[in-house]
Amino acid sequence: MARTPTLHGDLSARAVAHSTAMPWVASPSASVQRKRLHRTGGEEDGQVTSVVRYAAGAKFPAHDHPEGEEILVLDGIFSDEHGDWPAGTFLANPEGFRHAPFSREGCMLFVKLRQLAGTERVHVALQTHSMDWSATSTPGIARMTLLDEASFPDETHLERWSMDASPGRRTYPGGAELFVVEGMFSDEADTYETHSWVRLPPGATHHPRPARECVVYIKTGGVAGLRAG
Repeated sequence: MARTPTLHGDLSARAVAHSTAMPWVASPSASVQRKRLHRTGGEEDGQVTSVVRYAAGAKFPAHDHPEGEEILVLDGIFSDEHGDWPAGTFLANPEGFRHAPFSREGCMLFVKLRQLAGTERVHVALQTHSMDWSATSTPGIARMTLLDEASFPDETHLERWSMDASPGRRTYPGGAELFVVEGMFSDEADTYETHSWVRLPPGATHHPRPARECVVYIKTGGVAGLRAG
């Protein structure tokens, strides 16, 4: 059997995906489509980062999440038997979590599968649109922590950059993933519009600048837990 090619499996290199320019691709459910930003391992059981779109009335059968799952609801309302999760919801579903997701009116999600390993992790459900932003030491930049567990190396947060913010030169000892939730920013290598994704390898440095006011999902320290392909 031919080996399924990986997508952005070289963890030593910068990886970029501009999802708005990518076509939607069918999933095992006819009413759910996806744009894969990163995948290593099997077609349906590997480590995957995607933008996912549920049509109105879409549903998946009940399933487990080995190595965990992260979801950020970008638009619409995502639901499962545990609740209804509107735009702005962040979910961390740890190993052992099981659900049957659906969407009555349709939704769009940023999803990371099998990248939250650890049986000691806790389930997290945050409504970020009703949470307060915390000021940082950098004028024009506010922060909101989504996931930070002392016994695990990864940390996930949102940052909001005003147009006059100057994030400065940033170094990521453990690597980083950035996903533009809204707005746009640039660095020396590229410009990242809404729903663009970039992964920087451990030790990478860049100098991001807002091209317009933006909200950016940032996960640091997680690259070491990815499988190369």
